[in-house]
Amino acid sequence: MRTFLLKVTSPVGGSVHVGLLILRVFVGAMMLTHGMAKLLTFSELSLVFPDPLGVGSTMSLLLLLGSEVVCSILLMCGILTRLVVLPSIFGLLVAVFAIHGGDAFAVKELAWLYMGVYVALFFTGAGRYSVDDLIFSRLQAKEADAIWMETKKETL
Repeated sequence: MRTFLLKVTSPVGGSVHVGLLILRVFVGAMMLTHGMAKLLTFSELSLVFPDPLGVGSTMSLLLLLGSEVVCSILLMCGILTRLVVLPSIFGLLVAVFAIHGGDAFAVKELAWLYMGVYVALFFTGAGRYSVDDLIFSRLQAKEADAIWMETKKETL
């Protein structure tokens, strides 16, 4: 029982990475549903979509769709995680302060919740179970090999 509790509560090991995988997939899928709803009604929505950045309703909608659809898919796969959460954070900041700035907190609560998760993922990264880990672990291995070869040449 003690070993089980130590394994389950230890911050070291695979459980953190499993947690990051679950968080990425869950929040990415949830945000993807928001984006898909907008994508399916694009022609109607593009005429009336808010334009808080002054780029036009259609462009504002396209930018948000990029964040909610494309970035969500990349997030779920763990591809460039720290970069793909930035458009989502920006979009949520615009929603909270520009679109719903005067609204009650209850209206903005979900946006704040998503933003908190995206900020956390920005700082933690994708974790071990991601495409990021595959890419960057190989790059680090190549870099380590290059350093090792350089020090080997210097000793000869």
